[in-house]
Amino acid sequence: MGQLVFLVGLNGSGKSNFLDALRFTADSLRTSLDHALRDRGGIHEVRRRSGGHPTHFGISLQFVLPDGAAGSYSFEIGAMPRGGFEVGREQCIIAPGSARPGGRFDIRRGRVVLSDPRGPAAAADRLYLVNASGLEPFRPVYDALSTMGFYNINPQKMRDLQAPDPGVLLARDGGNIAGVLAHLEAVAPEEKRRVEEFLNRVVPGIVGVAPKVMGTRETLEFRQEVAGARHPWRFPAASMSDGTLRALGVLVSVFQTGDGSGPGVRLVGIEEPEVVLHPAATGVLLAALREASKTKQILVTSHSPDLLDEPELETSSILAVVARKGETIIAPVDEAGRETLRQQLYTPGELLRLDQLRPDEAFHERETRQLTLFVEDAKR
Repeated sequence: MGQLVFLVGLNGSGKSNFLDALRFTADSLRTSLDHALRDRGGIHEVRRRSGGHPTHFGISLQFVLPDGAAGSYSFEIGAMPRGGFEVGREQCIIAPGSARPGGRFDIRRGRVVLSDPRGPAAAADRLYLVNASGLEPFRPVYDALSTMGFYNINPQKMRDLQAPDPGVLLARDGGNIAGVLAHLEAVAPEEKRRVEEFLNRVVPGIVGVAPKVMGTRETLEFRQEVAGARHPWRFPAASMSDGTLRALGVLVSVFQTGDGSGPGVRLVGIEEPEVVLHPAATGVLLAALREASKTKQILVTSHSPDLLDEPELETSSILAVVARKGETIIAPVDEAGRETLRQQLYTPGELLRLDQLRPDEAFHERETRQLTLFVEDAKR
């Protein structure tokens, strides 16, 4: 996956589930494994369903850290009686970076089988990477995975008065955006300025937005130019349209910086950012996503032909998604689709309308075999 990726496929093909697998990893590290499971209905709702009725599920990730060091992180969660669970296995392997040593650990059912460098004790009901984050090689992995943000912006949550929040990471629905904007203004004012500039291009007339304290709560206050007025008028979030608020939520999600002390948020996933936006604003949206993708990886699910037809969008950024008997396949557009686009017989948006953006299943099979060998080698 590149820095900017658009996941495109029919409803029910697995786009949201793919993002939620990554969100589950972030939630488990940032809060707890128990919380992440309960938030999704418990272990029996999360575990993979198939003809064999397995009692476990696993996630395996390969990554490249900001300093260029490559590595992998995987874990397997098993179901126990009466809704219980345990971490059956957890592994992390990191190659040496430019300025620090590599490391690895292997945990099995709460027992440390291998830890290099030597780490703390493990527990069967939580991910060991949280404990290992105090060790130099594993801290960048923990920071990168725990700060991944995933968003399905809810304008009503943004209108509601919000409890004070540190604003380090935007909430999934945007419900703490006042705190995030205050934090952004304090640690990265240039990023906040870019948010306002892009918002002005989506909603002409808006010249600024800022958090406003109201007693023990916080809200947003927009400044908008009004004909005949010498100075911009001020409007509360409750007076703004769904499209304006959703556009602001998407922009803040991709330009947020984390706590300001490190590389910040490294990956952002957004569900259908084009919803309730005017088609003319898709070019501005893509420009914002492209700019933000210079510093973080951005994954987008979309059903918008207008967005896919933007001239600045590269075909290599589009990944097609289909479901085959319960298995989600995600891969670049197949050869027939690429050839059609090369010859300009159809645009990506037109192929989307015709349901002809299909994944290269041969590519998917090759990558799956390589990943299987990679995981088996890591276990050995």
